[in-house]
Amino acid sequence: MSERERHQHQHQEMEKEFSEKVVKINRVSKVVKGGRRFSFNALAVVGDNHGRVGIGLGKANEVPDAIRKAIESARRQLRHVRLTRKNTIPHEVVGRFKATRVTLLPATPGTGIIAGEAVRAVVEQAGIHDVLSKVIGSKNPVNVVRATLDALEQMETPIMSARKRGVSLQHIFGGKGAA
Repeated sequence: MSERERHQHQHQEMEKEFSEKVVKINRVSKVVKGGRRFSFNALAVVGDNHGRVGIGLGKANEVPDAIRKAIESARRQLRHVRLTRKNTIPHEVVGRFKATRVTLLPATPGTGIIAGEAVRAVVEQAGIHDVLSKVIGSKNPVNVVRATLDALEQMETPIMSARKRGVSLQHIFGGKGAA
């Protein structure tokens, strides 16, 4: 197998492991001497459903090109998200981006994703199955998606919290070693 074939094979494998979702397609017009010129913006979310998620914005004169650019941008900006074994988030968290605040709350198994379109796209691609959310402030999909990603990046596991505070896990959960 040549170097080129191996590279193409790796690229195809990477494409299979990620799922993509287009959140919003926006038509933008620019007035010029001859009339209006239309172009398109696409907002896409890419994830592997196991804790890796990325968002991207693409702009082009045609919709398919804008979507392709958005997906490529999202693949380049993949981030890792911490999940629990029950495929929910470990604790309540608030993400902020500009005038948008997104609150994410852990939910019991079987609840599903209680969220709007933009938040749902991000948490589904991250692999979260049970979560509650509330968007406060601006409802602009780009800001909501970025605030949701901010919230997911802020999450920490109990082990991380114990290390940061310099205490044991038993102390955090109120076990025998708690003072």
